[in-house]
Amino acid sequence: MALRLIDWVHESPRFRVVPLAGFPGMQLTDSSIKQNMFNAELHARSIYKLIERIRPDAAFTMMDLSVEAGALGLPVRFPLDETATVEMHPVKTVADLDQYKVVDPMYDGRVWVFLETVRLLKELIDVPLGVYVSGPFTLAGLMMGANDIALAVLDMPEVVHAAVNFCEHVIIDYAKSLQRAGADMVCVLDPTAVMLSPPMFWEFAGKSIRNVFRHLDTKTILHVCGKTSHLIEEMCRTGTHGLSLDSLVDLPSIAPRVPDDVAIIGNVDPVSVMLQGGRKGVRQATIRLMEAMREYDNFVVSTGCDLPPETPLENIVELVQTVRQFER
Repeated sequence: MALRLIDWVHESPRFRVVPLAGFPGMQLTDSSIKQNMFNAELHARSIYKLIERIRPDAAFTMMDLSVEAGALGLPVRFPLDETATVEMHPVKTVADLDQYKVVDPMYDGRVWVFLETVRLLKELIDVPLGVYVSGPFTLAGLMMGANDIALAVLDMPEVVHAAVNFCEHVIIDYAKSLQRAGADMVCVLDPTAVMLSPPMFWEFAGKSIRNVFRHLDTKTILHVCGKTSHLIEEMCRTGTHGLSLDSLVDLPSIAPRVPDDVAIIGNVDPVSVMLQGGRKGVRQATIRLMEAMREYDNFVVSTGCDLPPETPLENIVELVQTVRQFER
């Protein structure tokens, strides 16, 4: 059985610090988002150089929510310096899913880029490596359209269930492949699920996320972007080892609702603090957060979401160093 995330957290006498930083590594290789998304050696080098610079307790590959959708054959637009976007959402009925059931996404070229990135990084780094996969509801939303799936949970729940169940199997295959490649942590990203009420979250997203986690033998994390205070209990029900929470969530207020064996990960603001705040602002925000969370030994200092590519590297270094100097 793999070491639980909380066990790794407790191995350290101080707060663990794991900024969600991937894209800023491109500053160290003078490269673009698009280049890193198609080149495993470059992607690995960008992350490796970033780890060398900031020295976190763990690291993540770059975040891309279009990987699974593109592997299924959905059209994806790849700007040079912006994240990829899915351009069409063709699934409107249960029958529309049939054309995707004959596709094996694990043979997709970009899937292999991410798998090879993990393999290369595991030979280079000495800290745990995390990866991202889409949540079943979010991937279903990319197939159906975010607005359409929001209406369909009320008007056509059978279509949503079918799409989510299909996506669940795709994500399990991808996550298991990343695990075999050497990933130490798998973070499920389900941003589209933030629109759901707690009962609907469990019905259309939570149960499938739980099934994904049940197929993995590695540390697991769940991240849902936005203000998710209303979903904390349902997110914990998925069996995740850790909750990565957006800067919109007030951590001290939700911390008592999180079981002691589930890590609370977050949540310095990636834009107003990390991108725009300067080193002094980063230090002050980080200290405030650690002071507020001092009594919780399941807390991991991180950012509220993935950092923008242009985030000053000195700000990320300041975040890590501030945590290292803090006395619990």
